[in-house]
Amino acid sequence: MRVLVTYAGVHGSTRSIAERIATRSGELGVAADVLPAGAVDDLRGYDAYVLGSAVHDMAWLPEALALVHRDAELLARRGVWIFSVGMPSALRGPWKALVSREEGQVTGDLTEELRPRGHRLFSGVIRPEHLSRAGRLRLRAMGLRYGDYRDWPDVDAWARAIGSDLLGSSAEHPA
Repeated sequence: MRVLVTYAGVHGSTRSIAERIATRSGELGVAADVLPAGAVDDLRGYDAYVLGSAVHDMAWLPEALALVHRDAELLARRGVWIFSVGMPSALRGPWKALVSREEGQVTGDLTEELRPRGHRLFSGVIRPEHLSRAGRLRLRAMGLRYGDYRDWPDVDAWARAIGSDLLGSSAEHPA
């Protein structure tokens, strides 16, 4: 069983989550390669895929979307999981209610195109230098704080669930 964990990110949170998913899956015996979405040329050598992207302006990044659209048929035929990295854990008060609505808007077309076995919305790291001046003002107006919001136990649990699912699938359907 060989899995590709691919990601699109800007500041490193999405890459670190992708690497963690590959490591945890590997601990279960699932071989995983980690590559940036823009570096993926050929998906045919993999049995399953975990695709992730940072979310900017309520959408996956262009390099992740390009990979999805280019190879949607192959991805949908094999096992695929998707994850998004935004800042739901940084939201406070009434803003917290927007998370479920935002998640559906971000993944709606992806879910229809890929029919993934699962999706997870993780939080990343937010620092002042990650945002424009307008972004910093918006963050402050919303009462949000900078910080590292990655939930490693949640990432680990999801990765292990994917690994278990893959190992169960390969045991039921030998290649």
